[in-house]
Amino acid sequence: MSPLLRWFGRGLAEYLSRPRRGAQIATSPHELLEGVLRAGDVLLVDGNTRISVAIKYLTQSTWSHATFCIGDALGPPKPGEEARILVEADLREGVRAVPVRAYEGMHTRICRPVGLSGEDLRKVIDFAVSHIGARYDLKNVMDLARYLIPTPPVPVRWRRRMLAFGSGDPTRAICSTLIAEAFEQVRYPILPDVTIEGSDDPARHDSHHEVMHIRHHSLYTPRDFDISPYFDVVKPTLAHGFDFHRLVWADQAP
Repeated sequence: MSPLLRWFGRGLAEYLSRPRRGAQIATSPHELLEGVLRAGDVLLVDGNTRISVAIKYLTQSTWSHATFCIGDALGPPKPGEEARILVEADLREGVRAVPVRAYEGMHTRICRPVGLSGEDLRKVIDFAVSHIGARYDLKNVMDLARYLIPTPPVPVRWRRRMLAFGSGDPTRAICSTLIAEAFEQVRYPILPDVTIEGSDDPARHDSHHEVMHIRHHSLYTPRDFDISPYFDVVKPTLAHGFDFHRLVWADQAP
């Protein structure tokens, strides 16, 4: 039964990974994007595949995919090749390194962690690099089938749980699990659960403090890096020095 399920799962993954029709507006050319990206950055992508529609609906977000920048961790590229500085988990291909050009023409956003030491950054990058080549078992057909409905009638409070339901291999490929696990190696916060707890000291019974709890990595989605208070949003156009006076508008063109 397993070979049949895997065959069906591969076909389903192929179908869900096909691009949909419709235009996208790239926020930055890939050359500009590559010039700004740093090791440790998370690059969010507004995907245009069938599965992207369901993910964006369930997460109520523009972002359907997340990749992690490893910088020059893989060394210089071979002659004629581009540097593969991004690690992503792909539904069909597994964990792989790709060049920035892979997202040419797509709407993207750079989210940058703040305060990571060189040692911590190396641990996060090493974790991501160590998983390159890992592949996902697609025999869990039910894990994939949920994405056939672009806008499933699921209450808002259950949508995040629906993404993590079962925690099968396809879900780990689709969600931001790998990147969340990488940052978890150094306990860097992304979007922790915060509870307010009172003091145990009888003399300070009216004193309260925040306690952070690490959310399980299977519950993270691409949008969490965008709304996290611990990641800067970096816009390549502004990072290179933006002067709106240099823009050429249609009614000013020679």
